[in-house]
Parts: sequence; C-alpha cells; structure tokens
Amino acid sequence: MLLIFLVFLVAMLYASVGHGGASGYLAVMSLIGGYSPALMSTSALILNLLVAGTAWLTFWRMGHGSWSELWPFVVSSIPAAFIGGWLAVSVQTYRLLLAGCLLVAAMRLSLPSLREEIHCQAPPLSVALPVGGVLGVVSGIVGVGGGIFLSPLMVLLRWADMKRTAAISAAFIVVNSLAGLAGRLIAGRLLIDSMALILIAALMGGVVGSRLGAKHFSGLWLRRLLAVVLVVAAGKLVFSHA
Repeated sequence: MLLIFLVFLVAMLYASVGHGGASGYLAVMSLIGGYSPALMSTSALILNLLVAGTAWLTFWRMGHGSWSELWPFVVSSIPAAFIGGWLAVSVQTYRLLLAGCLLVAAMRLSLPSLREEIHCQAPPLSVALPVGGVLGVVSGIVGVGGGIFLSPLMVLLRWADMKRTAAISAAFIVVNSLAGLAGRLIAGRLLIDSMALILIAALMGGVVGSRLGAKHFSGLWLRRLLAVVLVVAAGKLVFSHA
C-alpha cells in the first residue's frame, strides 16, 4: 500500500511538469528495497510510458506541443534508447548511473518556474541531434525516459517556455520508454511483476497531475519535497555501492 500511494504521488507531481516519473519510481523502489535493477528499470519504463503518455495527450490537446521542436531530439534518441535498453551493465554501474540521474532529477525539481514572457528559440539540428542521442543512451540503460534531462536543458538554455517544454518532454519520454522496453525485450531482460494496482495508481496520478500542470503552476514546495526524497535515494545508492 505504501508503494501504491508513493507511485500515485510521484505520478501526480511529475505529470504536472510533463514528466513520466521514472526517476521518482526508481527512487521509491530503491528506498523500499528488495528490487533487482532489471525489475526496477522495466517497471519504471512501463509506469513512465503510462504517465508521460497521459501528460503528452493533455498538454498537446491544449496547444502546447510542437512537432518541429520535438522531432530533432526524437530521431536520434529512439535508436540510442534501444541500444541503451539492450546493453547489460553491472549492478554497481547501474547504481551509480541511477544515483546521478536522481540527483539531476532533484536539481530539476527544485528549480523555480521561469516566467512565460522570456523569449525562447529552438536549438539548431547540430545541437538537438547529438543531445537526443546522448540522452537516449542514458535513458535506455537506467530506465528513464530522458525528459528529466531534456527539460532542464530546454528551460535553462531557453529553447522553449515552460508549457512547451512540458509538452515536448512528455512526448520525448514516451518514445524513449518504448525504445528502451523494446531493447530489453530483444535482450531477454523484460521483467514484469504483478503491477495492476501500481499501474492504476500511476494512471490516476498522471491524469490529476497533467490536468493541474496544463492549467496551473505546480507548487514549488511540493517539487522540492520530492527533490529531497530523490537526494536521499541517491545517497542510499552511493552508500550501498561504497
């Protein structure tokens, strides 16, 4: 029941900013313990796909999406995420990579929202393509969709405003999660445990969070609270590795 509640909470918070929540689910499973890296990454990608898909539909239906800004990242990230999902890494390497991802997620969630009137400009193809490729490989290996890395880049480098960033990140997460799952399937490492209640909790959280995020700004203190959880989980992983 604790896991189900935390999954709902993570899905709601992440969907409000256009994310699937994979780093949050991984943090929760890491803190609770008893999950193998293969099961953790597969479960996170499936939940990611469900929640980010909900956020994608919600933000794009409200006119915040942009195919012209999305496709350069996606073209290079899909094959890279497939390769990342196919690759097998050691438990130690996985823990360190996951710890790094959780810290990046924590920093992203603690950032204050930027003002909408800031002028933004999409990056050139020479930048967007390699960025998508690098994020795709990391996403496939760790079991995240990559939006947690793409969105801070888009916000800090002013490639898009907050609403468009959320919409593009959600779509980016969906395609990378699918590619990562496909890579795990080909490699024979697609582990799926009993997830019915967890999927329902994630779907409900995604619906609530995406609707709130598309119409209202999320509370900064809630995101910072979740950032604290991610930092604790990252510290636990590093300590276990040491």
